[in-house]
Amino acid sequence: MKKLFFIGCLLLTSACNLPISTPTADSPLTATLPPSPIPVTDTQAVSSPATLEPLPLYFTEEFDAASPYWEFLQTGGTSAPLTSFQNGSLHVDISSADTWLVGVHNANPYLNVFVRAKTSATPTGSVGLICRYSEDGWYEFNVSNDGTYSLLLGQWLAPGIVKYAPIINDLSNKLTGTTTSEIGLFCEDNFLQLYANGTMIRRVEVTNYGLTEGKIGVTTASFAEIPMSAIFEWIQVSQD
Repeated sequence: MKKLFFIGCLLLTSACNLPISTPTADSPLTATLPPSPIPVTDTQAVSSPATLEPLPLYFTEEFDAASPYWEFLQTGGTSAPLTSFQNGSLHVDISSADTWLVGVHNANPYLNVFVRAKTSATPTGSVGLICRYSEDGWYEFNVSNDGTYSLLLGQWLAPGIVKYAPIINDLSNKLTGTTTSEIGLFCEDNFLQLYANGTMIRRVEVTNYGLTEGKIGVTTASFAEIPMSAIFEWIQVSQD
């Protein structure tokens, strides 16, 4: 039950045991929760993206202070995850099973972008990165410290309701046996490159999914076992 793909299966049992292939419109994974942004627990409420000052396209977020550019949204689960900026890290704590947290950085949209992060998580959940986030959907790369990883296409069906379509579900020894990893997601033209601890573990063509531009972000999720905790020590956004 610790496999990343199994998180989605828990949300809709009819979607379990899907093959590793291009998803179809009639085989979504869905997660539902009444719409509710997640508050940043040690700061003021997250600001609306319309009020934010421009940031450079490429930067490193080291979480030295609370940032109004982050917007956190929940899907699935019965209780809200807690997010906080503390000790130079972004902390996420989830107390309910089968709960997803999507964190979007609202500063800039990107065509091509390389997102990297240093993360750690308990065995009861997954962490990941997002690129090309927009109203049309986003790509989501999730990893677990048991070595499993997945690439998903996420789409909001309504506020608080997400459809996840599996693109890749696999295992890498670059992720096994460690609670702390450096992960990367390079979105370049019609391909996504997935990285774990400095090594590219997969290159995936995503021409058929049609996402060309959007924002970057992070993701965490809990499995059936709880609680789940995750830390992002830094996130780097670069051109290559």
